[in-house]
Amino acid sequence: MFITLKPFSERTESAADVISRIRKATARIPGATLYLQAVQDLRIGGFSSSAQYQYTLRGDSLEDLNEWGPKMLDAMRKIPGLTDVNSDQLIKGLKTSLSVDRVAAARLGLTQQMIDDALYNAFGQRQVSTIYKQKNQYHVTMEVEPEFWQNPDALRYIYLPGLNGAQIPLSAIASHSSTNTAIAVPHAGMFPSITFSFNLAKKMSLGEAVDNIQDAARELGMPESIHGNFQGTAAQFQSTLSTQPLLILAALVTVYIVLGILYESYIHPITILSTLPSAGVGALLALMLCQMELNVIAIIGILLLIGIVKKNAIMMIDFALEAERNHGKAPEDAIFEACILRFRPITMTTMAALLGGLPLAIGTGAGSELRQPMGIAIVGGLIFSQALTLYTTPVVYLYLDRFRLWWTGGHDEPLEPTVG
Repeated sequence: MFITLKPFSERTESAADVISRIRKATARIPGATLYLQAVQDLRIGGFSSSAQYQYTLRGDSLEDLNEWGPKMLDAMRKIPGLTDVNSDQLIKGLKTSLSVDRVAAARLGLTQQMIDDALYNAFGQRQVSTIYKQKNQYHVTMEVEPEFWQNPDALRYIYLPGLNGAQIPLSAIASHSSTNTAIAVPHAGMFPSITFSFNLAKKMSLGEAVDNIQDAARELGMPESIHGNFQGTAAQFQSTLSTQPLLILAALVTVYIVLGILYESYIHPITILSTLPSAGVGALLALMLCQMELNVIAIIGILLLIGIVKKNAIMMIDFALEAERNHGKAPEDAIFEACILRFRPITMTTMAALLGGLPLAIGTGAGSELRQPMGIAIVGGLIFSQALTLYTTPVVYLYLDRFRLWWTGGHDEPLEPTVG
């Protein structure tokens, strides 16, 4: 069933709200389970499932998967924030196992091949002859009437040819039992697998769901022959999350190298980079206050803050170094004068950037939920960093300058390279 919503301007509910309302209304319908998910413009992964995210168990043994699959499904259904949890494990099929008493069969003159032939004649559609006509030919197949192979009781009517032409019932030498069996066995790669699908509740983040599922899998204590991993969008989320610290570190190292070349110093780039933690903390606090998750768009906003926030320290330190090197002022006097003279341009540039991100944070309409995390991260990071860096940057500048003097034994670093 495909449900097309009205344009966003004609309704007051988001797709997630509509799904939540329909899920509650259909939960009371007996005999059927309805799984709902919003259509994704870009779907990652080739797994077809009833929900948006997938978690797969792979095992060396199908018996182990059949044992631990239902346990993992029950554990995932107990995790708060996960909805529409289901699996592609089909183990409710019926199987009839026939156990032959070979000693009794041999006493009656029956071999295993004779038993196999009788069963194949009854249920295997054996071709016994061909009827030839002038224009066509017809294959003759042998089997019991359909009403006799609808259930295992048909085995009571199977007779075997014994000694001296006697007809021996199959039940005299064999017994049968019915058990559950797999209707189909999905595979991931070369191994049998079970794929669990799930959706997220409205205020549940994918990162939290991934951590909870991994914790549930560890608590079950599954054998080493079973391995679990995420698929599709959840797997891409894990991959992206694992490389984000490296990307941020690479950006910081690049900024440090450029600033070090600009100021011919190893210390002052650290002073400038010291403004970034306050911006990151402000962005995270703003996202938490607005109850939004730290998604890829929000991380892009935090990366933008690296370039926006560090200009506050650059404007102060650039003026302070100019006053020290060309006017011979002490570091305390130089940074104090820089704070006084640069306060207005710092405030103006910060307000310009803040007001530029405000429409993203408070915007409405179709697609606004995609842009809001970026705007909130930028606005929150700028407000928090502006309130702190005006006071912390001069302190960090002075302490690092004293550290530089202590490291160099009280002598300033040469401003120009010397030849000797």
